[in-house]
Amino acid sequence: MFNMVEATQVIKIPLTLEIPVGPQHPALHEPLLLKLYADGEEIVKVDVITGYNHRGIEKLAEKNSFFRDIFIVGRVCGICNTVHANCYVRAVEQILDVTPPQRAKYLRVLAMELERIHSHLLILAVTAEIVGYDTLFMYMMKDREYVMKAKEILTGARVMADYMMVGGVRRDLDSVKVERILEILNKVEERVKHYLKVFQEDVTLNKRLVGVGVIKPSDVVSHSLVGPVARASGIKTDMRAQDRYDAYDEIPFNVVTDKGMDNYARAMVRFGELFESINMCRYILTHLPQGEAVPDERRLPRRFPAGESYATVEAPRGELTYYVSSSGADKPYRVKIRTPSLNNIVNSSFAYLNHYIADVPIIFASFDPCISCMERATVIDLKSRSVREVTLKDLSRWGLK
Repeated sequence: MFNMVEATQVIKIPLTLEIPVGPQHPALHEPLLLKLYADGEEIVKVDVITGYNHRGIEKLAEKNSFFRDIFIVGRVCGICNTVHANCYVRAVEQILDVTPPQRAKYLRVLAMELERIHSHLLILAVTAEIVGYDTLFMYMMKDREYVMKAKEILTGARVMADYMMVGGVRRDLDSVKVERILEILNKVEERVKHYLKVFQEDVTLNKRLVGVGVIKPSDVVSHSLVGPVARASGIKTDMRAQDRYDAYDEIPFNVVTDKGMDNYARAMVRFGELFESINMCRYILTHLPQGEAVPDERRLPRRFPAGESYATVEAPRGELTYYVSSSGADKPYRVKIRTPSLNNIVNSSFAYLNHYIADVPIIFASFDPCISCMERATVIDLKSRSVREVTLKDLSRWGLK
């Protein structure tokens, strides 16, 4: 006799929902589209779509003089403008065969490490905000203002420093300013110790960070991830230690790594780098070499020799690179910028898989995204004058001609 119960086979058909996060979204502080595909609450696929903040910085730099470009590249990112200017300036110095004095090198590192401190405080505060810890966010942002004040004492501006110049820096330090910055560093260090304790002990923070967004060392290498994201997976990569540019060959510091591989590990790496940067700033202020730091702009060359150069810097988010080509004119022939967020954001879609929808904002924040650094391309057919947009994925597949 035929048994209908035994012959029945249950077929499960997964229902996949497409959920757009962005380009304008409360969880994202800059325009980006994360197209999520979820089976219930579980993420099964993510498409990262960029191109909502294209400003044509590279082409703008090629239409202005080498010296004007120092101010242009500093506008790539408002948070880490001194590292952008530093990387570009060092590339230009390679073409000119110019070496800045040692005092200027120390002051350059001081500016960049102060920038690293306020950048890390910002993303750690944003992490607390996304978790729902608004009080912690406000306290951390308040103490970040002390660092912004220290940056203002050094460079003359809280945000857009415009501090770097070919052959040195734009402002020197006197003993009064040194003491003021040291006082600020002591105050900030005590507050950072308190925030570290909160991150380590708070139950809600630990539940949202520990074990979430795990990135294995093999994934870091295969997806070319950089900066604190790579170091939080045990990969010891840091251009300050590898390239030893400016005064990093004389200033003692440790490359902070962690083997946790998750959101929590990335937060702990940034906390560790906060203490390292504070110690580096102290060392600089107490070991400043004597001599001139500000060159005479009137003596700088107005026409550059033909040549090309490539410079790297360890920005708060990771390895930043500048390629500068000179044809012998007063303007660069080519300026090519590769920012760490380009690597970390475009190549990170795998990190969201098998997590819940609610985990997406906190995983995304753990990359410390800077979307203003990322762009799209527009291809113009000169014959038909038709314009079409090209994604980064298509561009990388076609190559450059």
